[in-house]
Amino acid sequence: MEEQYFTQAPTSEHHYQEVSLDLNDVHLTFKTDNGVFSKNRIDYGSLALLKAITKSADFVSGILLDLGTGYGPMGLYLAKTFPDHLVHMVDVNERSLQLAKENAKTNQIDNIKIYESSCYDNVEEKFAGIATNPPIRAGKTIVSTMLKDAFDHLVPGGQLWAVLQKKQGAPSAKKLMQATFGNVKVVAKDKGYYILQSVKEA
Repeated sequence: MEEQYFTQAPTSEHHYQEVSLDLNDVHLTFKTDNGVFSKNRIDYGSLALLKAITKSADFVSGILLDLGTGYGPMGLYLAKTFPDHLVHMVDVNERSLQLAKENAKTNQIDNIKIYESSCYDNVEEKFAGIATNPPIRAGKTIVSTMLKDAFDHLVPGGQLWAVLQKKQGAPSAKKLMQATFGNVKVVAKDKGYYILQSVKEA
């Protein structure tokens, strides 16, 4: 069976590549490898989510969490765009985390904290914002946990931002976020991707 990107310790042979992200005058380069999510290019859903967050007039200030960071494109972009914010970047995949650390050095970004966590298992902080492009292939239970348990890891007024494709569960994610937070907004729709936002009301 083919190794998945949410494997904790990938054993596939290394095949390093470089991909880049250009958005809103921010240019970043990333080293990628076999056994990680979206190794050939920055995932379109991640880009759509970053576009929506950076366009938002009411985006939060405070500590942020990139939940399921992969090799780091979302977390490092947020850290570069919001240099006064500390960005926590977590993933279950050890190879992804090593790449994220290398990519932080390459792009000279240090307002970050990168560590291993399956969902929120090793996450102790409460955040002003949580952004996630959840690993759909890991199954509905994992995705639901990432969305539902965000509530307990946000400060009052904190925001959860998530991107999912309509055909891969966006409608059910929207219902779950509404049930958990009492509110949900479709901030944008972009080529079949839904950008969803919920706020933990004070």
